[in-house]
Amino acid sequence: MASVQLNPAQMQAVYHLSGPCLVLAGAGSGKTGVITHKIGHLLNQGHRPDQIAAITFTNKAAQEMRERVKSLVGGRAAGKILISTFHSLGVRLLREDGHHLGLKEKFSILDSDDVLSVLRDAGGSTDAKQARQWQWAISLWKNQGLDAAGAAAAAQNDEERVTARIMQLYQERLTAYQAVDFDDLIGMPLALLQRTPEVQAKWQALLGHVLVDEYQDTNAVQYDLLKALVQRPDGRVIPFTAVGDDDQSIYGWRGATIDNLRRLPDDFPGLRVIPLEQNYRSTGAILRAANNVIALNPKIFEKKLWSEFGEGEPVRLSEADNDEHEAERLVARIQALRGSGEHAGASEWKDFAVLYRANHQSRPLEQALRKAQIPYKVSGGQSYFDRAEIKDLCGWLRLLVNPDDDPAFLRAVTTPKRGIGHQSLGKLGEFAGRWKISLFEALFRDSLHTALPARAIDGLHEFGRYVNELEYAARHTSGAEDAKVLLLDWLKTIGYEQHLRDSEENERLATTRWGNVLDFIDWIAKRCGGEISAEGGATTESPRQTVLEVAQTVNVILSLAERGEEQNVVTLSTLHAAKGLEWPHVVLAGVNEGLLPFRSEADEMTPERLEEERRLMYVGITRARRTLAVSTLKRRKRGREWVAGIPSRFIGEMKLHEVAEGVDPKAKLNALRARLGEKIAQKGNEKGGGA
Repeated sequence: MASVQLNPAQMQAVYHLSGPCLVLAGAGSGKTGVITHKIGHLLNQGHRPDQIAAITFTNKAAQEMRERVKSLVGGRAAGKILISTFHSLGVRLLREDGHHLGLKEKFSILDSDDVLSVLRDAGGSTDAKQARQWQWAISLWKNQGLDAAGAAAAAQNDEERVTARIMQLYQERLTAYQAVDFDDLIGMPLALLQRTPEVQAKWQALLGHVLVDEYQDTNAVQYDLLKALVQRPDGRVIPFTAVGDDDQSIYGWRGATIDNLRRLPDDFPGLRVIPLEQNYRSTGAILRAANNVIALNPKIFEKKLWSEFGEGEPVRLSEADNDEHEAERLVARIQALRGSGEHAGASEWKDFAVLYRANHQSRPLEQALRKAQIPYKVSGGQSYFDRAEIKDLCGWLRLLVNPDDDPAFLRAVTTPKRGIGHQSLGKLGEFAGRWKISLFEALFRDSLHTALPARAIDGLHEFGRYVNELEYAARHTSGAEDAKVLLLDWLKTIGYEQHLRDSEENERLATTRWGNVLDFIDWIAKRCGGEISAEGGATTESPRQTVLEVAQTVNVILSLAERGEEQNVVTLSTLHAAKGLEWPHVVLAGVNEGLLPFRSEADEMTPERLEEERRLMYVGITRARRTLAVSTLKRRKRGREWVAGIPSRFIGEMKLHEVAEGVDPKAKLNALRARLGEKIAQKGNEKGGGA
């Protein structure tokens, strides 16, 4: 292992193996290198690869870690290390031991659309917006460790009490369908370990060291799952390394809690805390602005970023008349930097990113970029895997894995249409409900003729027989080539290409959708052959799998995947979606009160919310490597009205004019605030200059 690549703090983190360790990894401090080198050191110290578990939050992060571990220790050892997301680990626990909770091995994992469908049914509502609100509330409760009874006890008003009752009905349906949602992939493994000592002992016997990346993003249930994995009944602790940054905790709205960092020293008294403060990304000017902002938040653990890259260019502040004027100026900045010879490495569009707080801010930016013929992508747009044609095929695959998955059954039996109408399916549903069986099981009941006419039963029997035949073939087919033959034959048998062409008036769009389907088939086939594609075309190897084995995990893989090769385009992204990424040149757009920190008229800006918004600003600043520009608006749209734009308090907190020129920093800051106030008061089309 090449320890010469590590600074002293990183070396401390890598070589501490004797107990629990918290690595406070500041932005750009090389945390992935620390994790991969620590895995290498564990192997050098005699740990078997299958004794090491590294847990991340996204498939992309897991893939990157897998690649870096492979380059460090070789493909053979890397292939045996458990590198997975929290959710994938949950799937593995439930597949192997979920029967202790009454779960069959071939349970289904519902995606967001399926969850909404089940919730609408449970709540007796056709209102998708209402169902979405139920979904958010139930997800938050589950991430706090509450079941339906706990949610009912915690409910504070009639609306929450109604949602808790719907949660109970929703869970009853999931149990009947032998299905789980994404939150269950954390909560149910936790229940499994807590309630079944022999299962906990089994998994703890497999673990020699556990590493958790992005620890600050864990919610209460994920923290308890980590504790259940590493804390033995006798009080001894399996050594673990948590890597995170309290200054980058920005997902409180989805259940992540910074309290998990506070709890670690109490729950693990022997905890070693190692801060990584050297930044390998940004210039001194950028880091100083970031440190100034985040210094105003209360600290759990002290750290302050620094780098050896020198001062660099000052952070630029500009003020635009409105969002369209802002977009024009940002485009001009990108064009000027790209054409400038003084910025080495700024010759490609992919070196630029424009970041903002809310999705709606991208519209004028997109218009300006299109007008200037600058290629761009919007981060957080529709995923490849969210396309209807891919969801159709996933419905079929889920049905092969779990015939009791009613939402998957309904999608497969109606896509493509095969003469089985909604009335017949409704009667089938009533029949299945009366006998408390799944829709697929109901197909083969002798008494089905009492509920449906013979013609409908013939169509359903034909569908059922084909599903059984396909399941048998999928269970016995492995390897990329054989898998591809089977999958293409499946599409031909069900007439899926013709279905796409019949359902699209635009022939070119139908061809594009069919191309997406063929890409998906290639993607599955490669996994059957043990080849996993990564970004940029790189691949790693894993054991060959049957089509059915790939189908068993495809839903969790798709739901967490970030797919696509790097493109040479400008990135437009929300600040949340930009976390973990970096660019040579970054612009923060619309940095105004009400946008950043974000606040709607109904919102109360609590100290906790303001602290999280400040962390979001810190994340935005630290995405920049070489140059950073901050843009604020004189006036902005709020609904249909124009309102005066007040520069964000975070701009003042950056202390952009605090330079070593013998000038009183406070005087400089007061002058900046006064000048911005005067500009806001001005009317007309006067254009503000850069600061």
